[in-house]
Amino acid sequence: MIKKLLIDILKKELKGDVQLKVTPSPDLGDYCLECFKLSKDQPPEEFAKQLAKRLEGKIKIVKRIEAMGSYLNFFLNKSFVAGLVIKKILNQKEKYGSTNIGNGKKILIEHTSINPNASPHVGRARNAILGDSIVRLFRFQGYLPEVHYFVNDVGKQIAMLVFGAKGKKLRFENLLQIYINTNKQIKDKPELEAEIFGLLKKFEDGDKKTIRRFNHVVKICVNGQRKILEEFGICYDYFDYESKYLWGKTDDILKRFKRTKHIFVDEHKRNVLDLAGLIANSPILVLTRGDGTSLYPLRDTAYTIDKLKRAKKNVIILGEDQKLYFQQLGAALSLLKLTAPEVVHYSFVLISEKGQKEKMSTRQGNLVLLEDFMSEAVKKAGIEIKKRERINSKQLKRFSRIIGYGAIKYTILKVSPDKNITFDWSSALSFEGDSAPYVQYAYVRAVSILKKAKRNEKKNIDFGTLTAPEEFALIKELSTFQEKVKEASTQLKPHLIVSYLSSLAKCFSDFYQNCQCLTAEADLRNARLELVKAASYVLKSGLNLLGINAPEKM
Repeated sequence: MIKKLLIDILKKELKGDVQLKVTPSPDLGDYCLECFKLSKDQPPEEFAKQLAKRLEGKIKIVKRIEAMGSYLNFFLNKSFVAGLVIKKILNQKEKYGSTNIGNGKKILIEHTSINPNASPHVGRARNAILGDSIVRLFRFQGYLPEVHYFVNDVGKQIAMLVFGAKGKKLRFENLLQIYINTNKQIKDKPELEAEIFGLLKKFEDGDKKTIRRFNHVVKICVNGQRKILEEFGICYDYFDYESKYLWGKTDDILKRFKRTKHIFVDEHKRNVLDLAGLIANSPILVLTRGDGTSLYPLRDTAYTIDKLKRAKKNVIILGEDQKLYFQQLGAALSLLKLTAPEVVHYSFVLISEKGQKEKMSTRQGNLVLLEDFMSEAVKKAGIEIKKRERINSKQLKRFSRIIGYGAIKYTILKVSPDKNITFDWSSALSFEGDSAPYVQYAYVRAVSILKKAKRNEKKNIDFGTLTAPEEFALIKELSTFQEKVKEASTQLKPHLIVSYLSSLAKCFSDFYQNCQCLTAEADLRNARLELVKAASYVLKSGLNLLGINAPEKM
C-alpha cells in the first residue's frame, strides 16, 4: 500500500518505470531508489542529489529524502503513514488487501480429483489444500470461482476395485484394503488382469449390469472422500464424471484431431497423435485402444475443452508426476487452436520409514490416510491447548479441531508447491515460530486485548503518538498485505501468504511484548487499540486465505 503509493508518485515525477527497495537498515530510511539507470548520461550521485531537492516537501507520506551516493533514501512520515494505513484497514475491514482484480469475472479451478478407489492420503491431500487456498485467493480478489472435481470412474483402478468387491458388502472404510488385496492378487496371478480389462470393456460397451457395479463402488468412494474433505473445510461446486465422455464426445474430438493430419494408426491398430515438433519428450499420445475404445488422454481432452467453454480463465492443480502428460495435453490442444489451462504442479508429502523418505503409494498400502492424520492433529492439538488454558470438553473439542486442522494446512501450504514436504508434528503444532498456532495465537492475543479494553469508539485518534519502533514495524507490515495478496493470487503461490503471516505475527508479538495497550495514557492507549484492531482484521483475513479458522481463544 505505502510502497505502491510512493512508486506511483515517483512514476509521475520521473516519467518512467520506478523500482523501490526496502533499505537494509532503518538508519538508511524505509525505502531506497537506485539512480544508476534513471540518471542516463548524468553521474548517478549528482542525479540523486538533484532529485532529492526536487522532491523535498512534495510527498506527504515522506518526512525527508536523503541522497546517499547513487541512492535516494526515503524516510517515511510515521504519524501520517500510521493514520493512513490504520484508517484504511478499519474502513475496509475484512475486505482490506483485495485489489478486486477479478471484478466479477468467472474462473474455473479443477483440483483434488483423487481416483475414487480409497480414502485420500496426506500426499494427495496437498492437491486439495493447495487448490482450496487458490480458490480463496481468487474469491478474495473479486473473481467468481467455480470449483470442479474430475472423477476418474472408468479407469483400470476402478475396474480392479469392482473385481475385488464382488460378493462383498461394501463400506467406504474397507475399499482401500480391497484395492490393496486385489493388486496383490494380480501380482500373484497375472492372468486375472484379463478379467479386469474385460470388466472395463463391458462398461465401455454399455453393459447395464456392469455399469451399475461401477457406479455403486464409485458413489460409495466419492461420498466418503467428499465427507472427509468437507470436514476439512474444502468444498466443490461440481463433480465431473469421466464416463460422461465415453459415448459421443470423444468421437467428435477424434475427428477433429484427424483433420489436423497428426493422427496415425500404429501396428496395434491404436489411434496415435503425433506431437513431433510440438514437444521434445514423448512426442506421441495414444488416444484409443486397438478395438477403438477411448483412452484417458482422449477423454481428458474432451473434458478440458468443456472446461474451456465454461470459463475464459482455467486453472488446474496437478502432481509433479503429471508434468509430462500435461505437456502432451497442451500440445494436443494447440493442434486444435486451443490453450491449455494454467497449471500448478506440486511435489508430494513424504513419510520417513527406517530413515528413508518414501513417496506415499495407495497401491502398495504405504501411506498415511488424511482422516487418520486429521484425528492425530486434533488429539495432539488438544494436549497442547490443555497445557495453556482451562476449558470445558466441548470447547476443547472445537478448538482442537481449529488448531489441529490449521497446523496441517499451514505446514503443507508454507512450502513452495515444487518442493517436497516432510511433515513434523513438533514444528507444525509449535506455539513459537513459523506455524499456524503461532499465527492463530497472535490473533487470539489481539482479540483478548480488545475485549479487555471495553471502550467506546473514538473518532479523533492521534496516530502521531505511535512512535515506538515496534509500532511502526507492525504498521509497515500491515501496509504490505495488499501487495502480497496480489502477488500470491497472480502467481498462484499461497506460500507467499504463509510467509507474510509468519512475519506479521512476529511483528505483532514484538509490539505486544514491548507496547502496553491497556495501561498507556489515554491518547496512546486509543491509538494502540486501533492498531491492534487493524492487526486482528489482517491476521484473520490472511488465515482465511489459507482455509484456516481464527479462534478467539486457545
